[in-house]
Amino acid sequence: MNNQQLAELLAGIAKANNAILDAIDRAQPGFKATYLAPVLNVAANSRAAEPRLVDLPSRILARYQGRAAIDVDAIRADLDRLTGATEGGQGDDLDFAGDGT
Repeated sequence: MNNQQLAELLAGIAKANNAILDAIDRAQPGFKATYLAPVLNVAANSRAAEPRLVDLPSRILARYQGRAAIDVDAIRADLDRLTGATEGGQGDDLDFAGDGT
C-alpha cells in the first residue's frame, strides 16, 4: 500500500465517521459543537506545531467538521512528511503484512 492509497483510505474512514457524527448531531442538536469539538481538538493534538503520525486521523476528521473540502493530496503530503517519504518514492511501499513480503 502506498501513501496515496493510505491517504484515500484515511479520508474514506473519516468520511464514514463524519456521517455517524452528523446523525448524532441531527438527533441531538449541538452535540458536535458542545461535546465533539473540544475532545476532537485534544485527540488531534491541534496545539502542536509539528503533528505526529498518531495525530493524523483525528486531524483529518477535524477537517471534515469544517466546510472546506477534503484534499487527499494534502493528506498524502502529510503522510509523506510524517513517514519520511521523498519524491524519489522512499516510503512509498507501506508493508502492513509484517512478514516482509
